[in-house]
Amino acid sequence: MSVAVPKAVLYYSPDSVWSTAVLLALEEKGYADDEVDRKIVDLAKGENFSVSYLRLNLKGTVPTLVVPFRDSLSEDVESRYKALTDTKAIIALLDQSRSPLSRTRTTSTAPAPSLAPATVAFSAASSALLDILHDDEVSPDMLMFINARDAASLKTLAKNVVPLVVGRQKALTGCLAETEAGTVQVSEKVKKFWRDKLSETELLLSVLNDAGKEDGALDAAAKAKRVEFFAKAKAAWEVTLKDTLTRLNKEIIGPYALGDQLSIADLSLAAWIRSLVILAGGLEAHVGGEFVLPKDFHVVDARRKEGAAVSKLAGFLDAMGERGSWKAIYKMQ
Repeated sequence: MSVAVPKAVLYYSPDSVWSTAVLLALEEKGYADDEVDRKIVDLAKGENFSVSYLRLNLKGTVPTLVVPFRDSLSEDVESRYKALTDTKAIIALLDQSRSPLSRTRTTSTAPAPSLAPATVAFSAASSALLDILHDDEVSPDMLMFINARDAASLKTLAKNVVPLVVGRQKALTGCLAETEAGTVQVSEKVKKFWRDKLSETELLLSVLNDAGKEDGALDAAAKAKRVEFFAKAKAAWEVTLKDTLTRLNKEIIGPYALGDQLSIADLSLAAWIRSLVILAGGLEAHVGGEFVLPKDFHVVDARRKEGAAVSKLAGFLDAMGERGSWKAIYKMQ
């Protein structure tokens, strides 16, 4: 009886910005559905905090790509694996593993263009852009939970995210209860991870649960938490994100990050900017303070007046919106 050759497994969430970047990479590289198994991690149920998942990814983040070691790609060898938890590393591996001359065990005949920058200068520029994008302080997955700077927007935020935060709280509480009961054995490091995450979650939940109350109805502790929340949100959206958008718009060449050809940096940038646009609606207006990106990039396409001047980030979104990978991934979502 033959044994199936082991495949890579992608653990991801459709709601995670960096999971989406990896899904775009799979599409752009032409990976067939039967080349990489995909398993959804339900963040709303806190599945990323489970013992089984933490064995793969101690940070409890998505995505995670589990790949077999090269010397175990055989039916008569016990499979051994390694887990990649850094999005940049995952996309780089996907790019390197398939090329038009690839001799790996691929089953797809789709083209596999190289996305790695061709020159040292472009490689350095790509790395710099990716470092900017992957700063946790400007991650849409983080900004989603502090997307409110006044009482009205706080009420809207609470309505949207409280179910997710409650699900996270229940999962973490359950994990800790199991360790206390002795039904699950984990290290002190994992216990501390759960406690820290639970503390963060309950602090956020306390602010969200009070969203319907006027300031005057809050006690001193609750009022202080609200003030701290708004200060954190204001700094993130109006200072850190503003600076990041300005830097990115200056650094990218257009229409893609490094010019006319799609590269590895574009996958993260596409997922990142689209997630922000969804969170913010009108991105520049949401940042506030009369913030406007320079309209110094000229595009010619059917949807804009010939030669229209737009920001380079807007031109980038136009270019990405035409790609098959974009249409395939965001149609699924």
